[in-house]
Amino acid sequence: MEKLILIRFSEIHLKGQNRPYFENMLLRRIREAVSPFDGAKVTRSDSRYFVRNAGWDDAVIEKICRVFGVHSVCPAIEMEKDDFSAICRTAAEMMSSVSGSFKVRARRADKHYPTPSPEIAAKIGEAVLMANPQLHVDVHDPEHVLEVEIRDRAYLYSMIIPAAGGMPVGSNGKAYVLLSGGIDSPVAAYMTAKRGVHIDAVHFDSPPYTSARSREKVITLARILTDYCGAIRLHIVPFTEIQQQIYEKCPDRELTILMRRSMMRIAEKIAVEGRGLALVTGESVGQVASQTIESLACTNEVCTLPVIRPLICFDKAEIMELARRIGTYETSILPYEDCCTVFVPRHPATHPDAASVRKSEENVDFAALEAEAIAHSEYIDLYPGTGEDPEY
Repeated sequence: MEKLILIRFSEIHLKGQNRPYFENMLLRRIREAVSPFDGAKVTRSDSRYFVRNAGWDDAVIEKICRVFGVHSVCPAIEMEKDDFSAICRTAAEMMSSVSGSFKVRARRADKHYPTPSPEIAAKIGEAVLMANPQLHVDVHDPEHVLEVEIRDRAYLYSMIIPAAGGMPVGSNGKAYVLLSGGIDSPVAAYMTAKRGVHIDAVHFDSPPYTSARSREKVITLARILTDYCGAIRLHIVPFTEIQQQIYEKCPDRELTILMRRSMMRIAEKIAVEGRGLALVTGESVGQVASQTIESLACTNEVCTLPVIRPLICFDKAEIMELARRIGTYETSILPYEDCCTVFVPRHPATHPDAASVRKSEENVDFAALEAEAIAHSEYIDLYPGTGEDPEY
C-alpha cells in the first residue's frame, strides 16, 4: 500500500489517433513541475498519471494543479487489487475521520476483474458503514464520495482537487505576447498558454520615461506566468526614440494607433525570428481608444501573423478577477508607468482612418527606427520556480 498523487486529464481524451502525442507532452510538463522535489517520480498507466515518492505533499499538489492539461489531482492510496478484504478495510479507515452522508463510486477499468462496478461499490460501502456509525448512505446527494478505481492495481481517494485544465503547453505551437505592466496582457498570456500554446513575451521599454521599477515589474509578471506557462523568453525592446519621433512628427490624435502599429511590426519580426506562429495581446473591445473595432482593424493591417486576443469580449471586472486568481493582479497594479501610458494624447482617435494613418507614417522612418530598436533589444530567460537559470 502506498500514498501517491493520482492525476486525471479530460480534453486529451478527444484527440483520437493523436492522443499519444498529447499524453507524452503532458507527461513532460508534469515531470518539469515536480522536478524541484527530490525523489518525486512521475509515471503513466491506463489514462492516469501518478506521482510517487512525494506522499501527499501540498506543495507538490499545488505545482501539479498549475500544469495546463491536468483536469484534477487526487491524493490516493494504491494497493493490490486481488485482496478485496484489504481494500474494504482501507476504505473504512479512510472514511473514519468524516461524518454525515457518503457514497462509494467504483470504476472497473480492468474488465477482467471478476467483480462488476456496482457490486464493488456496494460491498465497500457496506464495509465503510459497518465500521463508521457516524456515517450514513446517500447515493443522490452525499457529503462525501469515496472513489475506487480498479486498474492495474486498486486506487482509493476521497478528495478531487480541480486543476488548471486546458492542453499541455507546447502542444499547439508558439506565440509571442505583447506584455505590458498592466492587468490585461498577463491574463491573455495565461489564457493562450492554457490552450497548449508555448508563450514568449515582448515588452517595450521607454527610459527615462519609464523607470527601472517598471521594467522589474514586467520581469516579475513574466516570472509569475512561468509557473503556468513554463519557460518564457522575455524580449525587452527600447522604444523611446520611436515614441519621441511619433510625438514630434505625427498628428496628436493618431499617436496611440501609430505607436501600436509600430509595436506590432516589431513584435512580429521578433516572433518570426523566434519561429512564433502568432501574436497575443490583452486587448478588449472598447476598453480604451486603441481597442475600438476600427482601431483594431487598423492595427491588424500591419500584421501578417494571426493576432490572438483572448480577452476581446471580457469585461474589465472579469479580467481583474482572473488576474487575482492566477496571482498577477497585485503586481500589475503597482504604480509604475509603462510605455503605453506616456505620450498619451488628450483626445485620441477612436475611429482612425487607415489611409490617414498610413499617410502620417510617411513622416517617420519607421523601418530604420524599428530595425535599430530590435538590434538593441535584449532578452531574459525565465524558468518556473527558479527565476533566471539557464541550467534549468
